[in-house]
Amino acid sequence: MKFSFVTSTYNRDRYIGQALQSTCDQTYPNEDYEIVIVDNNSTDNTAAICNEFISKYPEKQIRYFKEMEQGIAPAQNRAIREARGEYIIFVDDDETIIPEHLERLAEHLKNYPQAELIGTAVIPVYEVEQPKWMSYYTQRLIGGYFDQGKKVKTLSAKNYPGTGHTIIKKELYERYGYYKTELGRKGKSLIGAEDKDMINRLINLGITCYYFPNIPIYHHIPASKMTDDFFHRVTYAIGKSERMRTKSVSEKEFRKRIISEIIKWAASFVLCIGYTVTLRPAKGFRLLQFRWNVSKGLLGK
Repeated sequence: MKFSFVTSTYNRDRYIGQALQSTCDQTYPNEDYEIVIVDNNSTDNTAAICNEFISKYPEKQIRYFKEMEQGIAPAQNRAIREARGEYIIFVDDDETIIPEHLERLAEHLKNYPQAELIGTAVIPVYEVEQPKWMSYYTQRLIGGYFDQGKKVKTLSAKNYPGTGHTIIKKELYERYGYYKTELGRKGKSLIGAEDKDMINRLINLGITCYYFPNIPIYHHIPASKMTDDFFHRVTYAIGKSERMRTKSVSEKEFRKRIISEIIKWAASFVLCIGYTVTLRPAKGFRLLQFRWNVSKGLLGK
């Protein structure tokens, strides 16, 4: 089997149906791909929705599992181990894809058969109007926006793709290990960095990360992610996650991240001034709040 769609989910019955529908609607041959769902102990209607899709599409290879260890990393690791495809394609439970996703991916792989680690574009779909403070920089934070253009290119560790728009050859996990379970979201916690840790690890081991255009993933953003409260919680969690991630590597890696944070502060001040003089002060001030919250989390404050 060539491809395994992998969706890990926790209490997203509002979105999981549209995510699964988009993977079922593929124009690619049914026998050449499967859909693996890992339910991370959802307490809502997730299980019923997943079982409904299994009954509705008997011609599709849909398999549903429950992972009792809480957290996105254990759920992803379970899904990877259960997957039978050569390539793992992550589709988060609040994302949708186009029907030609697999056809276009297969065409890219014909041209780049050496590709083992791949990122694709993410287009946010906002359910409410974006606030005035939203900018290019905060859009990736809130909506996951990621677009590297219309041509195939390689990505550096500094421009890593998130798990929700990553395609990874399964054998890389078997060779180099799985997601660290101490990282990543657990329940309502916003701790992350399990994807950054994995991608950086692979790139540092010499695996080239490709960007494939024209196979976008649409990330659906609810109103709850546009609030000040969510912004402050998620940006603090980014800093805390980075502290955990870098310290799990080495103290030297943590010190390097501190230096990087200082550089980012300087860049944020410059951007803030730029936004202010162009009469968009809300965008600039929000970047400083972003940096302040990340720094607090990074320093363990």
